[in-house]
Amino acid sequence: MDPVVESPVDGIDELLAGQRGVIERRQAMDLGLSTRQIDRLVTSGRWRRVHRGVYATFTGPLSDEATLWAAILRAGRGAVASHQTAAFLDGVCDDPDDVIHVTVPAGRHIRGRIDGVRVHYAHRLARTRHPTRIPPRTRVEETVLDLVDVALLPREVETWVMRACQRRRTTAERLAAALGLRAKIRWRPMLESMLADVDQGAESPLELRHLRRVERAHGLPAGRRQQRVAGRRVIWVDVDHDEYMLRIELDGRLGHVEDGQFRDRRRDNVATVDGVATLRYGHADVFGDPCGVAAEQARVLAARGWRGRPRACGSDCPAFP
Repeated sequence: MDPVVESPVDGIDELLAGQRGVIERRQAMDLGLSTRQIDRLVTSGRWRRVHRGVYATFTGPLSDEATLWAAILRAGRGAVASHQTAAFLDGVCDDPDDVIHVTVPAGRHIRGRIDGVRVHYAHRLARTRHPTRIPPRTRVEETVLDLVDVALLPREVETWVMRACQRRRTTAERLAAALGLRAKIRWRPMLESMLADVDQGAESPLELRHLRRVERAHGLPAGRRQQRVAGRRVIWVDVDHDEYMLRIELDGRLGHVEDGQFRDRRRDNVATVDGVATLRYGHADVFGDPCGVAAEQARVLAARGWRGRPRACGSDCPAFP
């Protein structure tokens, strides 16, 4: 028996296996090790300090999982992986980020800085954490909403929501249910529109936003909505400016990949051969930059014979000052 610890410690092997060889000081004491024994394990080189009160019980570099466990244990009671770290664990993204993200209950405060770790605080963590997954983390829906809440650009919002749904890690319905329980979240109108578009299809909030904030607000000519175009294949056009040979497609389908993208590309190609131009926009365009979308459409319409003049949507309209 190793002279540093004279007898086996019940339960420690199982704990270390689950935590990838990392242990927190209080855990070791709960298993029966004294503070003196822990200190001797560290000074002897058997254990090494990773963070304050957190130790690796093996030599050699820490694996990514061991590093994550060390961060969670250092953050303390109730801490879970969250944001991009949790997204990586659940396959929502392929990059775990340069720092580890953990969330702790809002009633606690982490003293001191944790190297390589960004700490978030949440009031509802007991409900939003996943009940069984290890390492502990937020539920997928909550992870996506957390990432939306800290997103700086509309395109980031669109990317997180679409990626989670396309990879089948969650559904629009589950995201909408989780959203309904949040009193405050950034980008709510855009997010509600994205989730509603899944079920509402053509007559969607995205199209209403385009009609009001792009077309009407900037004095563009009115297009015909949901126009049925017959040919070898019947197609539907979201906004059709038939007089100017221009079609506007508003893509609000979260799971629209592979075959759907191929059909859209084929439809656009056929239209181009026939002399019809197609402009395509998503939520990030219409919600994030409606003035820029209007300016682009106005240029194409003018090039195709429209003699009207677009107008500013307000005193601070960047497209038509």
